[in-house]
Amino acid sequence: MHTTSVILKGPKDLGLDTLALKAPGADDLVVEISHSGISTGTEKLFWTGEMPPFPGMGYPLVPGYEAVGEVVEAGADTHYNVGDHVFVPGANCYEDAFGLFGGATRRLVTAADRVTKIDAALGAEGALLALAATARHAMAGLNKQTPDLIVGHGVLGRLLARLTIAAGAPAPMVWDIDADRRTGAEGYACIHPDEDERRDYTSIYDASGNGDLLNSLIGRITKGGEIVLAGFYTAPLSFAFPPAFMKEARLRIAAEWQPDDLLATRTLVESGALSLSGLITHTNKAADATAAYEQAFTDPACLKMILDWKGVA
Repeated sequence: MHTTSVILKGPKDLGLDTLALKAPGADDLVVEISHSGISTGTEKLFWTGEMPPFPGMGYPLVPGYEAVGEVVEAGADTHYNVGDHVFVPGANCYEDAFGLFGGATRRLVTAADRVTKIDAALGAEGALLALAATARHAMAGLNKQTPDLIVGHGVLGRLLARLTIAAGAPAPMVWDIDADRRTGAEGYACIHPDEDERRDYTSIYDASGNGDLLNSLIGRITKGGEIVLAGFYTAPLSFAFPPAFMKEARLRIAAEWQPDDLLATRTLVESGALSLSGLITHTNKAADATAAYEQAFTDPACLKMILDWKGVA
């Protein structure tokens, strides 16, 4: 079995190619992908060549861990049916390429326990479930507080704000330095940080991935306040100790989502408590993947780029 996939052969060397797929087993599904998302965080680091050593990484690789599609083959032990619509967080199913992510492809093979059944009506927005689950993972659980300040009004920052409101907590303040990105706030304010004089935030969530902000964020928390690092940081992080000491600052790192986060997020979306609308700003045909990836990584106006795989062989 073969498929057409996005192949990243090296930094900024990306295009479409044909790959052989590993044979599916009794526990596997074959999924025909309709839409896949482009991550401007971790995937961008592979595209630029800035990703630090990471287990399972290497070139050539198939990017993409935000994909939705339809089951076209279901193994006997999967409890899925042909025609089911599923979210797929990537797949490692290629004979001649790394599948650290593996979702930017027309067809893939995946273990059934990795996918999540979704409502077909979600369409391309179903690909946003990974980011929504990431936001939920940062917030949910014991001894975790909802944010009263979110830094960065990209898709992750917007989802953090929406989840905060969905949880019944007070609407957070959101910062962004880009005027275009400050638009689209729903039920909360998004301002330039220079407009905010507050210095008593209890829980600041950094969704910017900019480690250079750490000292300034420490100056914005109340005594005993928390800073949650919700982005991905390639350079070593450092901060001045005396101000953090005086504030008795707490730092927490939010890692990747877990299956329970995805299921909980799907329930929120299906119940209407969490909206995914307005987050996809650009959609390109998969045949134009090279241009789509470059725009996703270089155009500040592109919040979320989706590849449409329909029509690809």
